[in-house]
Amino acid sequence: MKKHRCRPGADDGVAVESFVEGNVARTLRSLRRVLLAPELAEVSFARRGFPPLPAGSPAARLQDVPRAVVCGFEWAMEERGVEDIAHRLELLDPEQRGFGYEGATMALTVLDVMGRRGHRTRRLLDGPGRPHILLAYIGIGFAMARLPRVLWGKVLPDLTDQPFHPVMSWLAVDGYGFDLAYFHTRRWVDEQRVPASHPWQGAPDYFPRAVDQGIGRALWFIHGARPERVDAAIRAFAEHRQADLWSGAGLASAFAGGCGADTFAELRRLAGRHVPELAQGAVFAVRARDLAGFVPEHTAVATRALTGLSVEAAVALADDSAPPAGGPGQVPAYEHWRRAIRAHFRPEVAARR
Repeated sequence: MKKHRCRPGADDGVAVESFVEGNVARTLRSLRRVLLAPELAEVSFARRGFPPLPAGSPAARLQDVPRAVVCGFEWAMEERGVEDIAHRLELLDPEQRGFGYEGATMALTVLDVMGRRGHRTRRLLDGPGRPHILLAYIGIGFAMARLPRVLWGKVLPDLTDQPFHPVMSWLAVDGYGFDLAYFHTRRWVDEQRVPASHPWQGAPDYFPRAVDQGIGRALWFIHGARPERVDAAIRAFAEHRQADLWSGAGLASAFAGGCGADTFAELRRLAGRHVPELAQGAVFAVRARDLAGFVPEHTAVATRALTGLSVEAAVALADDSAPPAGGPGQVPAYEHWRRAIRAHFRPEVAARR
């Protein structure tokens, strides 16, 4: 009669080890999800203390944006492979899908940086997330807001064959600024705190400016697509910060919408001398939408109202203005790109067209 084994053999040991590792990994993912991701209720405008939105108004749809981000984060934390994550993200409406990729990229960045160094983020952005690369950078910024600065050097994946890398990686800093303003509004909006510098892409002095661009983008959501409130909030900041804030507001309004042509026109009127910055933000927004393969009607309306250009012309302006990546310097290539677009909207230039 065969004796019963009291301890597992070699094959059983591998199975047990695999089972334990799998459960530990799932537990860690669950823990990270609980600690790092806000609940859906937490991202609602009411819970954040933002001014109430009229029910059924176009602005009410702005709340779909943070919800899509949270869903993307949750799905990426739960799934093992990027293809499975992408299949879930494809369930989102095309208008919101890019925001889902923001959340998914945030999750994978956290997993890559906090776990054994992985390449999940790179696989996503080199694969199904490639059309959403510009919003994915913002998702990396959301992860930065939850990671200690000592780990920020690990958040950017190696995307050497991406045409927008690393120039547009400054959108990660923009995402970091958006997160600060959205979740800590009193400190970063009401009190206008100044962000500390950081040697991102070798340009520490530019870092606070990119943060301000994200804060300006958040203002469009915080104030529910109300131009007069966005204008008042920007005017409360120091004058030298207002141009970047208007750029962020232009990007958010054109990308996310929340209003009609008349409201976009009012936003442009209130921007005053900062119309070039507002228009530059809108051009970046339409470029990101076009890259993702879906330009919603509100983006086309915003582009015409804020820039005077068609979607096609705005995309061409963005591409024609793009500089070479270059190297580290006090003025990053990203800012040279923004300057070239802004120059197109200077009064003296516009008068010659």
